[in-house]
Parts: sequence; structure tokens; C-alpha cells
Amino acid sequence: MPNTILVTGATGNVGAELIKALANRGLTVRAGVHSLIKGDRLKHLNPEVQLVEIDYSKPETLHVALTGVERLCLITPFTEDQVELAKRTIDAAKQAGVQYVVRLSAAGADAEPGIQLGRWHREIERYLEQSGLVYTILRPGSFMQNFSNYNADSICQEGKIYMPLGEGKVSYIDVRDIAATAAHLLSTDPALHQGQAYELTGPQALSTAEVAAAIGEATGRPVQYVDVPEEAARQSMAQAPAWMRDAMLELYGLSKAGYTAGTTNAVEEITGCPPRTFAQFAHDNSARFKPAS
Repeated sequence: MPNTILVTGATGNVGAELIKALANRGLTVRAGVHSLIKGDRLKHLNPEVQLVEIDYSKPETLHVALTGVERLCLITPFTEDQVELAKRTIDAAKQAGVQYVVRLSAAGADAEPGIQLGRWHREIERYLEQSGLVYTILRPGSFMQNFSNYNADSICQEGKIYMPLGEGKVSYIDVRDIAATAAHLLSTDPALHQGQAYELTGPQALSTAEVAAAIGEATGRPVQYVDVPEEAARQSMAQAPAWMRDAMLELYGLSKAGYTAGTTNAVEEITGCPPRTFAQFAHDNSARFKPAS
């Protein structure tokens, strides 16, 4: 069993689920967080989890976080400088003597020429590959939880999902399955998956209309998909920085064109359990899609 596992980005979607999954395996888990106050909720998932603050602008915090760490799950924030932050963490991990890194990348990162999001992730992957560290790369598709995080208000208030995806299908994956896959890798022999990159998807690709139908079935309320023109989608993100708007619209365009519909068996091959269906996700999170009573 590894001595200490550090998870960076531990308060995010995948990070929080990974902390929970690792805690259930009886491992020593250290959660890297930007704010100790915000990270306190992780204590409810596992009272034994070690909270450590990571401020990427202060290299000494990375040094402290990585001291005594044997294995690392590298999750970086969605920021314009994410490549530099990841490289900084990889350098610190190598200096600290980390023996194994699981990197959370993104589906299609190896596509050429790819989209901007993929190119950022691929640059980080290459840096890790060339670092001399033992590693495994996970490339998950779009998260099912994006609907509960970003579309729940319009579903609750109007019974509608507004997205610029046309009839394009996406092989959405539940973040719990990403976390289960990462937890398995971090708690087994690294040699079994050393140098591998795995595309992680759910069991099926769904259009947004089919997503709406699944949420409607789970909540007992009709939910309608409204296809939003690209320009309207851009205007709805007016408050976001330009780099983020451009990157997200490029991803939406890829999905609309049908390039994100492929599925793999990687989750089941690694964990032994099939990935959750969207219907199961919608059922488990049905309260999030219902108006407050």
C-alpha cells in the first residue's frame, strides 16, 4: 500500500469524489486545496484526510504539500495558465521523489491539430511523459455533473436545457466513475498501467434532447432541450474571459459536429465495474433538478 497520496484540485468535481473513493480504501490521503476553509468540507467525507494549502504562486506550498508523498493525482484548475501550473507541480513532484503520477487530462487531448482545450492538456501530458516520472494518463469525456452544476437552475425554473449542441451526441461520464478509476490506479501496482493513456466515457452517447428526456423521466416533470445559436451562447458567456469563451465554444462545436460520441470500455476494464448510465445519474441527482418545495 502507498504511504501518502496527494490529490490536487481536491475540492473540484473529480477531486472531491476521489477523496471519498480513496478514503474508503483505508489509505492515507492528503487533499491539496486553494483554501483551507473551503477544503474543510472534505473532512466530512473522511475525517482522517490531511488538508494542505497549495498556492501555485508560492513554490514553498507545493514543496510542503508534496513532502512524504508517494503517489500524486494531478488535477489542475481551469485557468489560462493551467499548463504552467501543471509543469510547476510536475517539477516539484520529481524533486520530492514522488513515485507515481496519475494525470487527469481530457478526451481528445491527443487529436491533431485538436482544439485549444486539448492542446493545453496535451502539452501537460508531454511534459509529464518527458519528466522521467512513472505515470498514467486519464482522458475523461464531458461530465454528467455539468448538467447538475450549470443547467439545474433553468431545469428547475423553466423545465428547459439551453445548449448550443444541435443534435450532436456526447458520451458523458459520471465523475464518480472517473474517481473510481483514478482511485484504483493510485492504490494498485503502477507497473500495471505505467505509461498508458486511457479514454474514459460513459456507456452511451446521448444528444441533449435525450439528456432532457432522461432528467424528465427521473424527476417526473417534462424537460425540454432548447438548441441555442452559437452567437447567443457567446453572449450568454459575456462575463467570462475571452479565452474561456473561445475554448468552450470550440468544444461545443466539436460536440455538435459529432466528434465526442465515441465510447470505450476503459472504466470497466480498470475497475471491474461498468460506468453509470445517464439515467442512473439523473435518478441519483433528481432532487437537484426539482424546484424547491
